[in-house]
Amino acid sequence: MRKKLICLLVAGSLPGMAMADATSDQIKALQAQLNALQKEVKQLRAEVATKPKAAAATAATATPAPAIVAAPVDVSSPDYGKAQATLTNDDVTAMKQQIANQQLKVDSLEDAAQTGPIAGLSVTGYIDPTYLYNRAQSSSSFLFANHESSYNYFNSTFGDLYLDIKKTFGVGPMAPSAEITLMPNRGNGITLLQNSHGDIGNNILNTAVVNVPLTATTTLVAGLIPSFGGYEVQQSNQMLTLTHNLLYDFSDPGSYIGIGANYTAGNWAWKFFLGNEQYRTFGAVTQTGTNALGDPITTSNKIPTFTARTDYTWSSALDLGASINIGRQTLPSSIDANGAVSYGVGGQAPSSGGTFFFTEADLTYTLADVQYNAELDYGQQQNAAYNGGQAQWYGLSLLAHRKFNLPVVGRMGATVRYDLLVDSKNGGGGAGIALNGNGMDTANGFGIGADCLANSQANGGLGFECKGATRQDVSLDLLFYPTQQITVKVEYRHDWANKQVFLKNDGSYGKSNDLLATQFIYSF
Repeated sequence: MRKKLICLLVAGSLPGMAMADATSDQIKALQAQLNALQKEVKQLRAEVATKPKAAAATAATATPAPAIVAAPVDVSSPDYGKAQATLTNDDVTAMKQQIANQQLKVDSLEDAAQTGPIAGLSVTGYIDPTYLYNRAQSSSSFLFANHESSYNYFNSTFGDLYLDIKKTFGVGPMAPSAEITLMPNRGNGITLLQNSHGDIGNNILNTAVVNVPLTATTTLVAGLIPSFGGYEVQQSNQMLTLTHNLLYDFSDPGSYIGIGANYTAGNWAWKFFLGNEQYRTFGAVTQTGTNALGDPITTSNKIPTFTARTDYTWSSALDLGASINIGRQTLPSSIDANGAVSYGVGGQAPSSGGTFFFTEADLTYTLADVQYNAELDYGQQQNAAYNGGQAQWYGLSLLAHRKFNLPVVGRMGATVRYDLLVDSKNGGGGAGIALNGNGMDTANGFGIGADCLANSQANGGLGFECKGATRQDVSLDLLFYPTQQITVKVEYRHDWANKQVFLKNDGSYGKSNDLLATQFIYSF
């Protein structure tokens, strides 16, 4: 019986397990089972070697016993078949060959996991279908895989599929790696990445980064990277709220294409990057007129953007960070019927671009089930305001989160967040705030108020004397964690401004808006 059991284990279980994915845990489990089997084979061989001697000694000293007639065997007895099996040397040799064969398979799997084509490869991600009610728009619907290029605070990087594909070439801290993230509908490629003429390319690429360690403390970085600014991340399964804060959506810089380096020293971590202006896959080209044959005369933004970040780990719970961004940003432009070119949102800028400067400081405090975040922003952009003057903005974001357990519901969390973003100078504009030709962003609540614009137009003006809006919001979230892979969020958010900048579904304008949303996240 023991022989049958061991042979079944070797010939059945191990091949089945070897056909599974070659992960390190499975390889370790296979190796442990083989070690146990080899140990038991040694014990059986020892038993077989000693039994002939013991049998011979017993035969020599024992008194001959009278013949006994064997009783009939009762196969229905509960003790039938429980007698210990006797293994021969041939049996043990056959088992040893089987174990050696399985050891060879385990070694092959281990080699493939370390040096094969799938070595160091990981694919993770999530899907996060979202249901959202928007009071101003009087809309209520599911948001998932909604392919469109507009980016709004109520329709940003959620309601999508996120894939993170990473390949590490080798093992240890000096192994280079390549990482690509894909978001087919709401990522950088769909909503933000522009070609040389400012057109959005509508591709599924979100980020693509190559990391090449040069020393134990310095790593070369190249490709398409996210912004260094702020405490908040893009991924829904890592956020403590459903929607992003105002600074992430409209103040912090976006993604960059270029080359840089990461450096660590003690409690300090530094990041440096030099690349195109934000959101640009190619150097920006602006048409400045036409020649005698009607061909375009263009100017290109040849000034690269420099961005950097530093983080100081104060303790195991507290991280302090800051970032800076300096470059030249291209302004929107248009050509009228007579071939005249104008620059800026309101057509009042003197040139095709302006110097961009941004800085922020943030902190993250995490201890057990509590997390606090804070961020302060300041930015300015030359000639980017509605009236052609300097755009200037500053803001604040505060977040508090706590996890806890309830008897029936189980593990859950609660988050409260407050945001402030002031963008009033020269009618507003700059950063990620995209005003229309009337100096308004009616979906997100920025720019000049509808009443001020109407009064200005009544007197023959275009609203250039109006101030931009100051924006605020409060978000309240409940998070539920029914399993390790599943997170469910419910959020109520109230946004308001000091101007009439929110467009309602009936065509009127208001100073506030409300959202109510829920989100189902499945991570893998």
